[in-house]
Amino acid sequence: MEDSGRTEQAYIEWIRKFIFYHGKRHPAEMGENEISDFLTYLAVKRRVAASTQNQALSAIVFLYREVIQRDLGEFENLIRAKRPSRLPVVFTTKEMKSILIQLEGNNWLMGHLLYGAGLRIMECMRLRVKDVDFDYKQVIIRNGKGNVDRVTMLPNIIADNLKLHLEKVKLLHGRDLKEGFGAVYMPYTLERKYKNANCSWAWQYVFPASRRSVDPRTGIERRHHISETVIQRAIKTAIRNAEITKAGSCHSLRHSFATHLLESGYDIRTVQELLGHKDVSTTMIYTHVLNRGGKGVKSPGDMLFS
Repeated sequence: MEDSGRTEQAYIEWIRKFIFYHGKRHPAEMGENEISDFLTYLAVKRRVAASTQNQALSAIVFLYREVIQRDLGEFENLIRAKRPSRLPVVFTTKEMKSILIQLEGNNWLMGHLLYGAGLRIMECMRLRVKDVDFDYKQVIIRNGKGNVDRVTMLPNIIADNLKLHLEKVKLLHGRDLKEGFGAVYMPYTLERKYKNANCSWAWQYVFPASRRSVDPRTGIERRHHISETVIQRAIKTAIRNAEITKAGSCHSLRHSFATHLLESGYDIRTVQELLGHKDVSTTMIYTHVLNRGGKGVKSPGDMLFS
């Protein structure tokens, strides 16, 4: 199931909680005051994260706009959940090297895409064959966060191995076709628009699952992409085996990608585009973790003996 399926389930659950919070009243009988009350309850009583409150709001807005077909107000009285001001976990270049050399096979390829191309974990999992351009040495991310496409680099270090990997994936796809399968999930209305594209090589996942499975929404048996838990476990194990004490994760590789580019002198707008950030202020967080010590200030203790 793609991210759209996960979002769908999350929205259904938030709408259910909203209705139950107000004693099972019909949403058509409620409005901005009731929505603000529920969202404030989440922030004040439940102390949910800002991202969680925003997801609940998005679900309710979707309900009113798309189902009830009613626009809502600005929620002026809403108490917002506070966003914690935490700095991202960033590995040094030496630490990154020690992590990546722990990886093998597909995990090595995926690890280099997370770090070397700055991919989010699900962007890596959902990568299609057609979006890897070996000639231009780039990777195209379709429908990234915020439903935005972007282009990032294809690391030279994995190019040859990735080609060999795709040859194996193509053989696997050929076997699926011979057995009467070979169709993959197509986003949105593309499956209806391009009727046979779901069986084409171009649309196959770069990292397919080892087995076919039944899509719970459609009942169709097909080969989905590999589960994100595979690379998550591999990165956690690599961090531990490299004897790194930082509490890092797959997303730390993307954080390290951005920070190391800035340390190398690339301008922040370029890094913003490569990351796919809508606002440069999101990218600015990495300027606070550059390898310059505390805010780039030289310690007076060091100045005593310089």
